[in-house]
Amino acid sequence: MIEFKLPSLGADMDEGTLLEWKIHPGDKVKPGQVIAVVDTAKAAIDVECLHESTVLQLLVDIGTKIPVGTPIALLLEPGEDPQSVKRTSPEAPLVIEAQDLSGSRPRISPAARRRAVELGLDVDQLKGHGAQGAITLEDVEVAAHLTHEPDHEQAMRQTIAAVMSRSKREIPHYYLSETIALDKAMGWLQEHNAQSTLQERLLPNVLLLKAVALALREYPQLNGVWLNNAFEPAREINLGVAINLRQGGLIAPVLHQVADSTLTHLMSELASLVERARSGSLRSSELGGAGITVTQLGDQGVDSVLGVIYPPQVALVGFGRISERPWVREGQLCVVPTVIGSLSADHRVSDGHYGARFLSEVRRLLQTPQAL
Repeated sequence: MIEFKLPSLGADMDEGTLLEWKIHPGDKVKPGQVIAVVDTAKAAIDVECLHESTVLQLLVDIGTKIPVGTPIALLLEPGEDPQSVKRTSPEAPLVIEAQDLSGSRPRISPAARRRAVELGLDVDQLKGHGAQGAITLEDVEVAAHLTHEPDHEQAMRQTIAAVMSRSKREIPHYYLSETIALDKAMGWLQEHNAQSTLQERLLPNVLLLKAVALALREYPQLNGVWLNNAFEPAREINLGVAINLRQGGLIAPVLHQVADSTLTHLMSELASLVERARSGSLRSSELGGAGITVTQLGDQGVDSVLGVIYPPQVALVGFGRISERPWVREGQLCVVPTVIGSLSADHRVSDGHYGARFLSEVRRLLQTPQAL
């Protein structure tokens, strides 16, 4: 029998609130299947099962606030007999602040509930205008414009502040930056997009992400985590991508195996990740496993960003806006599109010389965009 416990959906998560069960006792589930929706301080997350199994018992009621690591369901492994397995009493799991959602529980779609949680709205206080009085997504958006309660945003800000304070307190940061010429990359990108369908067109940030991932193959000391007073290198090159949320704050879901992805596939995955992060429909597998985070603030108009490392990771790469700057090439002054790339890294794992070589490798890769 498998005790499925609430996973940690990020270093800044201590607990979550169960919004919805996607399974019932007797259901057969597969690895990667969404079994529950849990609200965190930042977003509503789809929690995935890791095992092929059969649902024996659900241990937590909807509306319950659950500490990370608490058993929330019992699953039978293939071949197990449910009659021979002792079930857990409902009082056994540790649950706190359970809400009474029976009887007068409002009718609301999962998408509307997710959005309400994202905006910090109390579902019980919303008025529905859908079929049979159901609360619709439009009802939630209208209510958001009529309320000025900042509770959810304040909770997110407090969570971010706690993680960033821990980062600056525990991690001895060092910072490097380099201005990178992008005339070859932008020229190649323009030609590629002119010959591609709408679905195959690329944005410049995809080239930047791929260059970072390929550079990490040569500089693995920047791809991993610091745990138990030691560096643990990541097994894969998975990049956390910092995304600004509509209600304020940010989240850093994960793009998996970036170094091995084609640019077209990476563009599709990135677009989907951004859309789902902002609509509150991320999966638990997209919130863990990053060995490094990349933040791109060019759309905000800044020239460069020197970011704070997201613990327990040991590095963060930042990119500012792409802008034209004077450049000297072969003794001639010209104007080329450039971007300032930066590195924030943990001095316990690497040093400035190593970090400088990494940024130089990112620059070199961007001079041959066709090889990405």
